[in-house]
Amino acid sequence: MTALSVSTSSAATLRADALVIGVGKGPKGLVVADGAEVVAEAFEGKLAEVLSTLGATGAEGESVKLPSPVGVKAALVMAVGLGEVSDEGYSAEALRRAGGVAARALAGVKKAALALPAASTEEFEAVALGGLLGSYSFTAYKGGENGKAPVGELVLLTDRKGSKDAKAAAERATAIGEEINRARDLVNTAPNELNPKSFAAIAQAAGKEHGLKVEVLDEKALAKGGFGGILGVGTGSANPPRLVKVAYTHPKAKATLAFVGKGITYDSGGISLKPAGHNETMKCDMAGAAAVFASVVAAKRLGLAVNVTGWLALAENMPSGSATRPGDVLKMYGGKTVEVLNTDAEGRLVLADAIVRAGEENPDVIVDVATLTGAMVLALGNRTFGVMANRDELRGRLHAAAEAVGEQSWPMPLPADMRKGMVESTIADLANMGERMGGGLVAGLFLKEFVAEGTDWAHLDIAGPAFHEGAPYGYTPKGGTGSAVRTLVRFAEETANA
Repeated sequence: MTALSVSTSSAATLRADALVIGVGKGPKGLVVADGAEVVAEAFEGKLAEVLSTLGATGAEGESVKLPSPVGVKAALVMAVGLGEVSDEGYSAEALRRAGGVAARALAGVKKAALALPAASTEEFEAVALGGLLGSYSFTAYKGGENGKAPVGELVLLTDRKGSKDAKAAAERATAIGEEINRARDLVNTAPNELNPKSFAAIAQAAGKEHGLKVEVLDEKALAKGGFGGILGVGTGSANPPRLVKVAYTHPKAKATLAFVGKGITYDSGGISLKPAGHNETMKCDMAGAAAVFASVVAAKRLGLAVNVTGWLALAENMPSGSATRPGDVLKMYGGKTVEVLNTDAEGRLVLADAIVRAGEENPDVIVDVATLTGAMVLALGNRTFGVMANRDELRGRLHAAAEAVGEQSWPMPLPADMRKGMVESTIADLANMGERMGGGLVAGLFLKEFVAEGTDWAHLDIAGPAFHEGAPYGYTPKGGTGSAVRTLVRFAEETANA
């Protein structure tokens, strides 16, 4: 991963391969942002004019490279767009995206200095995190000569007065950035390598490295414990399912959070096979479990004064002679029965078992995370995840946490009138399908049925933003994005500080 450091050197005198400055989009044209003063001076006050001549406008996502003028020791200058100029300055998200754009554009460079307009700790962390996320590259299956290597080192420039805050921001950004990239790696790993057993082994290895308590229930333990949902989904695969508990505890914690992640390491749809064109990216169906796992490790690395337990519900959904059929009835963990009407509605089955198990430990809040429904993508698009909860206040807290860290989310309802269609199985307590319209809400209502009375619970449906199939933008790569990690870490941090 790209190294991150802090320097109090002048932007003009620091030796680097590239120096990154920010520019904004003002009412009268391009505006050079704070932090670029020495570069502007070296261009004899004509930097904005030169950049405008080259077509720069200051819009988000733009990047323009210039040969360094006399007086600047970096080999080249890169100007990145920060978007519209306002009286409040630039948002943390604009700075994150600018850092990401710069890191992507400078792939192959050994050392780049970032002189973006960051004065506060929050702004420094945003620049640092954006740079680390933008430099991400998944090369596990590529030869050494394919593509450029990520930026070797990113240097945050600050004055001596702000160096302590900048270093603290860099440390936080490194911990969070590395865990987001851990989640991305897991999502991008080919499903012939990442299955429930190997995912569990990765969690065990991380537990040893970071001092986390990890427990793994294999297929025999799941059968003995009565985890009918996880077993029902995984029964058609040669790779048996797992339920993994990853626990972080803090001696001064006053609250306990349970994060539950859907971990379908490959989703064919089972007997209700997905149509052609819908299978190619289904390795990403474990993105919820990846986010939960990474968030627990991040909480430990940051030393948050809150207990966080991650539950990874891992299975591979495959069609075979032993697979669950539409019409089968599963006895879930905790005793409820579910008639399976569609085996491609499998995520809610593994989550239901894990939610009941998580609730037995009496956490203050349960939050589940899942690439659960295509209906949520239809409702909110590819960049926004839905937030549902059994309490409005909790739903609002999670939405606010997501917005604060730059993850797009939207509060969604759990309409009581939609529950009727879901529960009307003539032979079981519940059916795993309900009304076709509003399918994302139906899935949320199904999960709510497995939450213990009096337990606060929320559901994040990250089906849209978890896997990006288009061209990279900002700090978002093609492939796994690490969606929801920042939100979960922020929520844990706010809980610790409450």
